[in-house]
Amino acid sequence: MSDVLGWMTGILALVLPGFGVEAVPQYNGYIEADYVYAAPAGTGRIATLPAIEGREVAAGSLLFSLESDNQAAALRAAEAREAVAEATWRNLETGSRQQEIDVIRAELAKALADQSLAVSTLERSRKLNAAGVSSTAKLDSDQAALESANAQVAQLKAQLAVAELPARDAQLVGARASLDAARADADRARADLADRLAFAPTDGLVERIYYKTGEVVAAGAPVVSLLPPGELKARFFIPEPDRMRFNLGDVLAVECDGCPAGLRAELTYMASDPQHTPPIIYSRDERARLVFMAEAQIIGDSRLLPGQPVTLTVPE
Repeated sequence: MSDVLGWMTGILALVLPGFGVEAVPQYNGYIEADYVYAAPAGTGRIATLPAIEGREVAAGSLLFSLESDNQAAALRAAEAREAVAEATWRNLETGSRQQEIDVIRAELAKALADQSLAVSTLERSRKLNAAGVSSTAKLDSDQAALESANAQVAQLKAQLAVAELPARDAQLVGARASLDAARADADRARADLADRLAFAPTDGLVERIYYKTGEVVAAGAPVVSLLPPGELKARFFIPEPDRMRFNLGDVLAVECDGCPAGLRAELTYMASDPQHTPPIIYSRDERARLVFMAEAQIIGDSRLLPGQPVTLTVPE
């Protein structure tokens, strides 16, 4: 009996090609993409929009810019406050200005000359008074003049010492803190101005532009979406009986209408919770079965497009 069955199977295999050969499981799915979205940090009106849909851009390319008149004015004001704070701090740190110190030194030199003259005058008055030529009143007057000259010299020396000293520690600390705060305000103003420009964070294809020049965009709202190279993946669904056949890292063959042969994808994700077959998968036999969503990263340059239906199989 077994011989008869084997003979009949052989005849059917010749008449019907593929009879008796186990079919390779196929899994239907579609192409998804991991987009990168460029959005402004603050609300504003779009001033320029160099990005063009369908064009490739390099990382660092300008995608769009917002009007920045207010931010530029705020930066100029912050930089002016920083300059004032720095000048105040340096003035307290170094003491009086050099011109003021030079004036005090000149006055001190004159006072020293007056002091020297008063000493000579007093010595002459003493000699004349001893000889009986000069009066005692003249001697007392010259003595007072010398004392006044000595006081003037002492006062100017003290003023010079104070002028050359820096400010008190508390004043310096306060001035330095004011300078640090002014610099922080200037840095924040520069950052706010820089945020009005949006650059491409990576190489990629400009997929969509959601606004036009002149429109107001809210903070965080995407203006441009980029499709980086190598970010296409096939999303498909594995029936519950087949799930244990797969492991992350498995390579699957990818087929689609008009696609070149030899496309491959690496399995990168398998859902742990089952779900029903989604309506996008048009298969009556699988609609009521539980499936597990899976994703496979497309390997190489495939020229596939997001949303394109594909079929995945396990290569022999």
